[in-house]
Amino acid sequence: MGNVIELPVKTTLDLDPDRVLEKNKGRFSGFIFAGYDKDGKYVFGSTYGDKLEILWLLERFRKELFEGD
Repeated sequence: MGNVIELPVKTTLDLDPDRVLEKNKGRFSGFIFAGYDKDGKYVFGSTYGDKLEILWLLERFRKELFEGD
């Protein structure tokens, strides 16, 4: 297969999780993640220890998701 050129565009298609994680390695000062593992089990994790801060961030991200472009 030839070279793959990544375009800086938004997509509504599902992406490969490993590719997304690798592309963002070293970018964040902290993060929250939620998803399903390969067995279909729900997985949640965060670099933040304070549950109230995690909830506050989730609500801010939810607001951005519904009000953003």
